[in-house]
Amino acid sequence: MIRSELIAVLIAVSDGHPMVLTLDGGTRLPSGPLESRQRSLQTGMRRWVERQTGHALGHIEQLYTFADAPHDDHHDPERTIMISYLALTRIGAQSEGWRDWYRYFPWEDQTAPEGRGFVERIGARLHDWARHGPAMQRDQRLTRIAITFGLDGATWDDELALQRYELLWEAGLVPEAARDTPVPQDTSFVPGVPMTGDHRRILATGMARLRAKIRYRPVIFELMPETFTLLALQKTVEAVAGRPMHKQNFRRLIAQQNLVEETAAFATDTPGRPARLYRFRRDVIGARRVAGSTLPLARP
Repeated sequence: MIRSELIAVLIAVSDGHPMVLTLDGGTRLPSGPLESRQRSLQTGMRRWVERQTGHALGHIEQLYTFADAPHDDHHDPERTIMISYLALTRIGAQSEGWRDWYRYFPWEDQTAPEGRGFVERIGARLHDWARHGPAMQRDQRLTRIAITFGLDGATWDDELALQRYELLWEAGLVPEAARDTPVPQDTSFVPGVPMTGDHRRILATGMARLRAKIRYRPVIFELMPETFTLLALQKTVEAVAGRPMHKQNFRRLIAQQNLVEETAAFATDTPGRPARLYRFRRDVIGARRVAGSTLPLARP
């Protein structure tokens, strides 16, 4: 018997923090059975999420599909096909269940010294794991650690969020790893809130997909209010990418891409001089969705 389940990675940005919608005190992502009467998976996903959460969705796309193993009980040999989706929205009055995604992956926030400190400490733990493992795998593991976490001269790649989590899983440094393989009782796991089942892996997949997406599609506007300052736009991109950007370079890039236009209004809640409010040019966004122009917004 096969059962289908939808899992939603619903992302918004609030006050410069990337947020994900969760249930059960932040331990799992919204999920539920696929309704067979829907015309398509994507239609089913959109309607299910909007009905369950009250949030209207903007951009939506499928992440990946996988199947778990059947139960050991011969009377219940059920398999579950899990279909995950990434969707973007804005947080309205209903804010219950939203969590900062960096509480699950604190090392992914490279805009703050704390995030860089996490990487250094995690790197030390991973190096110990590599050196105490099979000799024939040692060099390969050390190379993976350097590339994945941007260590030993390698450059940090924000799109490798999933690979970093899976490497920590393989090393037995996240609590979810103990569900599959025994780990020593005195094992201290790296910081980060665990989630049920594969939900933290699915969240990492959504993070990586969105970080890649903002480089070549103007989906960032789905996370912004109707009007905004250029500083707020930069902070939103930095929040998603988890890396700081040079202010002047960022503004030059925005101007070159011709993505925004000035409004006649100014923000009055900013320190110092009032800042000009901008809005996205919908005609440009629509054209570039079709043409697939390169929009490397997340590059520092």
